[in-house]
Amino acid sequence: MPENSVIFFDGICNLCNGAVQFVIERDRQNYFKFAALQSEFAKNALSNAELKVKHGDSFVLLENGKVYEQSTAALKVARKLSGLWPLLYGFIVVPPFIRNAIYKFIARNRYKWFGKQESCWVPTPELKSKFLT
Repeated sequence: MPENSVIFFDGICNLCNGAVQFVIERDRQNYFKFAALQSEFAKNALSNAELKVKHGDSFVLLENGKVYEQSTAALKVARKLSGLWPLLYGFIVVPPFIRNAIYKFIARNRYKWFGKQESCWVPTPELKSKFLT
């Protein structure tokens, strides 16, 4: 298991791929690695995790051996980014059932609003080291 925190994302979702690129641009400390939820690495790394939502329908963060999902994962990622993005972590005080209701609404509509790809996004050679397969 890599020492970095790993962000697991839906590899065919345009919104998710955009979010990964957003994080890469703002991850100045090179803190995160990435893996598509459809990858073998994700299947192995998350095999013992009891995910709240079905596999492939969530944004998952594996950090220090602990699994975070949905809005909690997103807020924990924001906390590590450069710029003003860590301020979003303040929303962690909002009860998870409220945060996750908004998250789930967006997740349910992500393909309709943002579309999807036929296959997982392939990173450029410069970024390949950030991705786990």
